[in-house]
Amino acid sequence: MPIYLRSLIQIAILWSWLFSGVVLAQFSRGEEYIMLDYAAEADKNPVADLHARIGRGEVVLEYEEERGYLDSMLEALDIDSASQLLVFSPTSLQYKLISPATPRALYFNDSTYIGFVLNSTIVEVTTIDDDKGIVFYTFDNAPQNSRYFERANQSCLVCHDTQGTLGGGVPVLLALSAPYSKANLPLVDSININDQSPVEDRWGGWYVTGRHGLQAHLGNIMLESRDDLGQLDDYRIWNLDTMAGTGFMDPSPYPRDTSDIVALMILEHQLTVQNQISYIKFKAPTVMKRQGLQDDIGATSWAELSIAAQETLTDMLDELVEPMVFLDAANIASQLTGLQEFTDSFQSRGPRDANGRSLRELNLNGALFKYPLSYLIYSDDFNSLPAYAKDYLYQKLSAYLKGDEELVGISAYSGADRKAALEILRATKSDFRF
Repeated sequence: MPIYLRSLIQIAILWSWLFSGVVLAQFSRGEEYIMLDYAAEADKNPVADLHARIGRGEVVLEYEEERGYLDSMLEALDIDSASQLLVFSPTSLQYKLISPATPRALYFNDSTYIGFVLNSTIVEVTTIDDDKGIVFYTFDNAPQNSRYFERANQSCLVCHDTQGTLGGGVPVLLALSAPYSKANLPLVDSININDQSPVEDRWGGWYVTGRHGLQAHLGNIMLESRDDLGQLDDYRIWNLDTMAGTGFMDPSPYPRDTSDIVALMILEHQLTVQNQISYIKFKAPTVMKRQGLQDDIGATSWAELSIAAQETLTDMLDELVEPMVFLDAANIASQLTGLQEFTDSFQSRGPRDANGRSLRELNLNGALFKYPLSYLIYSDDFNSLPAYAKDYLYQKLSAYLKGDEELVGISAYSGADRKAALEILRATKSDFRF
């Protein structure tokens, strides 16, 4: 059975359980979840913080007829509505309400993702917890809400675990892509997009606005049948400034009329890094325990680890270094121009050095970012990695940016770009001393 069909069946079964009043049984999860005590309260993340502030009366969310609490929630979580992305593929818990005419809207900042569907009484929320990694919530988007945010481990991990319903994997963030038919069915198995995915394979099942020249992608495409896969150019609708007037959908019920190409590229970079950080947090202690290296779990530096532990962990840590320095990142063949408000807002966040330089500065031609080091190095997610992991990563990043060590792969950046990134890092991150 094709992967996408299995996924749709899983979602359909889950939906029927959730809304028929049947209580879901505890899914079997692997040792990784147990070691992190994943089922326990997650209280070190922006959503838990907002929930607590609402409970104390410090924040009051305002309900509006068309979108419920969405606009107020975005403001309270410091998420810019200009980050809006529109997904018409029915790849969500709320798949029955999603169509090309009523796409799911996504909003995000560096740590939190909001999924909004028209005419639904729930909002899907994902955030990064310092202790638990990727955690999932639903939000009661109905008038006179008294529950607000509730953990949704069981329902979301059906699709957001690397092993699916079987458990035993780790939580994962998804940005799926596949060409879709006009009946809103995938015509090939979906792929999960990461930094290295060619642009021409991205955004099947998504709307895309913004300018990108002649660079091909799968956004805004709905085919008659699988037979049309060889004639994609006949169906491409490119370089849209707005979804208004396209005939696909009416964007007026949403906060924005865009599904920004720059936001999409940043989202996919962010998910790539956060998925690998989550993998390290879940897998590193479990693997060491299985190999009888429990004494190494609490090490505070890379040098403290035994040789056996270092050999065990090196590959998974190197797999985080690669997207952090954009190694083998997809080539951007034409100048990208997205919603200026989003671009300006994104670049304005985060620290700058004395020369005004920031790791959030965008290039958008050839490479996504101006400097070869991810802004996620400042994130709470990165900072909450085990001390030995951060120590190794800092050493590896320093050696690469100095030019003392080369990595296997393709980079769009010069030695001068690396030097600038290292200078910015040294000036803006107090615990980096390399």
